[in-house]
Amino acid sequence: MHTPVTIIGAGLGGLTLARVLHVHGIPVTVYEGESSAAVRTQGGILDIHDYNGQIALAAAALTDEFRGIILHGHQAMRILAPDATVLFDQLDDGTGARPEVQRGELRQILLDSLPVDTVEWGHKVTGVRALGEGCHEVSFANGNTVTTSLLVGADGAWSRVRALLSPATPKYVGMTYVETYLFDADTRHRATAQAVGAGSMAAPAPGGKGIQAQREKGGTIHSYVVLPKPHDWFTAIDFTDTAAATTRIAAEFDGWAPELTALITDGDIPPVLRPIYALPGGHRWDRVPGITLIGDAAHLAAPNGEGANLAMYDGAELGKALAAHPGDSETALTEYEQAMFPRAAEGAASGAELHELSEDDPAEALIQAFSAHRQTS
Repeated sequence: MHTPVTIIGAGLGGLTLARVLHVHGIPVTVYEGESSAAVRTQGGILDIHDYNGQIALAAAALTDEFRGIILHGHQAMRILAPDATVLFDQLDDGTGARPEVQRGELRQILLDSLPVDTVEWGHKVTGVRALGEGCHEVSFANGNTVTTSLLVGADGAWSRVRALLSPATPKYVGMTYVETYLFDADTRHRATAQAVGAGSMAAPAPGGKGIQAQREKGGTIHSYVVLPKPHDWFTAIDFTDTAAATTRIAAEFDGWAPELTALITDGDIPPVLRPIYALPGGHRWDRVPGITLIGDAAHLAAPNGEGANLAMYDGAELGKALAAHPGDSETALTEYEQAMFPRAAEGAASGAELHELSEDDPAEALIQAFSAHRQTS
């Protein structure tokens, strides 16, 4: 089977690209390895920025739908000391430029905006090869293959498409997040809920260690314990023994306020490891006919609040470039990549700077960063 534009990956970036192409009347097919949109949860809260993510949604003609899923009040930000002293408390007055939404709901409005046959579920990529003259063949675990005149890798950190453009692979950055949830927190975990506040909370410590939490819908608190440890430290812990694993993780926060460590010890799901990987800063490739990358496939970086926004912006910018150059995809791809490479490098650098704040007085550095954002929003 031949498809003119083929996107690998039905995440936010790939779906934004598909939607922008659909708006401009360009046929597109998205192939996704998962069996359906509901096969797993889609992560927590995202703040969608007015200078990239919201621009992408406008290009996708989905601004009204986006406004309908905003979690009002959730732009509140609180920074705490390890003893739970409030160092910074910024309320959401409704004027901020980074409204919060549930990732799953954002993905759903993108899916709902596409013709029902746009996404081919249950298509896990097993191989990609060049056929010459800008065409590529994609093979799937279910035995299907497709050929395409334009292949876009929107397939995330471990992209199979990337190998046709670059030898780069993600490297562990020396930091892992341990993810937990508290459900019905305002009733069942009142002290912790009061410490977290109305939106997001960060309790950083020198050296990169810390606890972060976000309010989700229905009284759920989604937390991330940040530990700068080598891989071997985590592999030595038996995470099949939930009690022992949480005790070991909590021991790293000995002396911290119990309302903060409860985010670890009282979790309502077993702790989930999220090792952090990144591509080399400034990752780029030479122009190869008929193929490109967007989002984490192109510029995976340590978490800095920009990943989802940049993925959507990539998708929108590529879609607009293809619409602006009908019949000339190479000009469109060149135009897209020349703008994307420096944008991605800047995002990666800002992420590195954010994590370097942990060296001396991370709380004060975060306060200054959030204060600066508020003044410019």
